[in-house]
Amino acid sequence: MASLEVRRSPPRSRRQLEVRSPRRDKYSVLLPTYNERENLPLIVWLLVKSFSESGINYEIIIIDDGSPDGTRDVAEQLEKIYGSDRILLKPREKKLGLGTAYIHGMKHATGNYVIIMDADLSHHPKFIPEFIRKQKEGNFDIVSGTRYKGNGGVYGWDLKRKIISDGVLLCCPGWSLLGSSDPPILASWDYSRGANFLTQILLRPGASDLTGSFRLYRKEVLEKLMEKCVSKGYVFQMEMIVRARQLNYTIGEVPISFVDRVYGESKLGGNEIVSFLKGLFTLFATT
Repeated sequence: MASLEVRRSPPRSRRQLEVRSPRRDKYSVLLPTYNERENLPLIVWLLVKSFSESGINYEIIIIDDGSPDGTRDVAEQLEKIYGSDRILLKPREKKLGLGTAYIHGMKHATGNYVIIMDADLSHHPKFIPEFIRKQKEGNFDIVSGTRYKGNGGVYGWDLKRKIISDGVLLCCPGWSLLGSSDPPILASWDYSRGANFLTQILLRPGASDLTGSFRLYRKEVLEKLMEKCVSKGYVFQMEMIVRARQLNYTIGEVPISFVDRVYGESKLGGNEIVSFLKGLFTLFATT
């Protein structure tokens, strides 16, 4: 009688088992882009590498807002290289705001979890497996990357970006936004530990990083929050957490390192700063 041969799979590490279970989970990454032709191939490669090494089922949805630098052409090439089952290009004709970009991308997401992040290499995909483990451990509705807890941090920001994130602009309303030198009140400010100072006081969001844009959501939770949110620009991130608190969704946090972009220019300008402040006070008055 022929002997029955039993083949055993090689043992997996605890880390692999934690991320791989359960297999039915799928993660849809939403990547809004505008003039990111140099960064896009790098962030996609890093995402594919991280997901493949961790055994995570995924798709990457690129929402390009009519970039004049050829970002869409690059995205089309990436779709051919990695396959349309992994890379989905869902462009729009013009720049319509970050919030509406996420809404547009959600229409095409097939995963039961959604990850939002920047395409400019500020958010490293290496943190995503930790997001997933955190979500499973606490059964959280949302997991947010935080620059302001544990070993999280911010590296390479100019003053304007720090002002937006920390909300300290209100401390010096007479200071020119376009000036290149720090006003005295900001010279010794501990930017990292003073993060979201005013937003924390005014909104009490229950999360340490209100303006961050590196998060994992249950898909149904994100859909519900999008129905409630009215912001379209950078205030969208802040409003999402505030609305989540209103709806009693649970939020976990993972410390991350945020690194300023290597290629291209920041999309934050004077209009975004004004919009941020208007949004902050609108949320304060209505929540």
